[in-house]
Amino acid sequence: MIARLRRSYVEVITSGSQLVLLFVALRYPQREIVLTCLGLMALISVFAWQAATRRHRAIDDTPTSRIGSAAQGYVELLGESRPAPAQPLIDPLRFLPCVWYRYQIETRGENSGWRPYKSGESDAEFLLNDGSGRCLIDPRGAEMLIGRHESWVDGERRYRLWVLLEGAPLYVLGQFVTRQSADLELTTDERLKYLLGEWKQDQKTLLQRFDANRNGIIDFHEWEAARKAAQKEIAMAPLPINDDSAVHRLHRPADGRLYLISDLDPRQLARRYRGWSWLHLAVFSGALAGLAYTLGSPG
Repeated sequence: MIARLRRSYVEVITSGSQLVLLFVALRYPQREIVLTCLGLMALISVFAWQAATRRHRAIDDTPTSRIGSAAQGYVELLGESRPAPAQPLIDPLRFLPCVWYRYQIETRGENSGWRPYKSGESDAEFLLNDGSGRCLIDPRGAEMLIGRHESWVDGERRYRLWVLLEGAPLYVLGQFVTRQSADLELTTDERLKYLLGEWKQDQKTLLQRFDANRNGIIDFHEWEAARKAAQKEIAMAPLPINDDSAVHRLHRPADGRLYLISDLDPRQLARRYRGWSWLHLAVFSGALAGLAYTLGSPG
């Protein structure tokens, strides 16, 4: 949950924290409290400015590559989203086909407020197609900035859903690698994950097939039986990912560089992060000015 918040709402969290600190400083104008709040605001602004600047520079400075001719390493790709072979995905709220989803369910609490009830996010790989080739996209660890979002209230629950549909515009920044079909073990591992992920989507059938003791839970030994059954099924099927000899994949960079997946225009994303960068710089300057004024005032 913490990683998901960091990836998706870092600007909202930092700005909200700064507003809370400003409110505390105004509500309790004692010298020590004001100095502490302004110092924390300045410190948060430094880290937030660095994060926003890092993001807009990564988007601005990384040239767009084509999958068919992309170099191995850190790349930017533009294309359309496609479901991965043998990996149909259905969102858990609207029950519509998609390639990625995130959802939140909240229940009405005391004083008409909302409290978290359930949330989730898909981690199944999907494809990016740019006309020159197809690339598997691993969403694990990515900052998912998805514009398609809806929310609604039904009784005592509030639902929020973000989805990336098939055929949606897709922009990604990440580590690009190409494997040859001769690397059969790695390719088989990927296909095994697809198939097991598909089985997990249908828990009823999964339990019917592999819940040997009928306790409603797939334990370690039963899951191993499911893995062996999936391996056997894969061994009997042809490779589904590509007709050529290369399998392209994009994942989170190991060196900590920005890993971004979005259905928004990259120019819009760059402008957004550039705006946040200037805002955090302004807050930092204001906090320093407040510190200087408070320190210079008689105690």
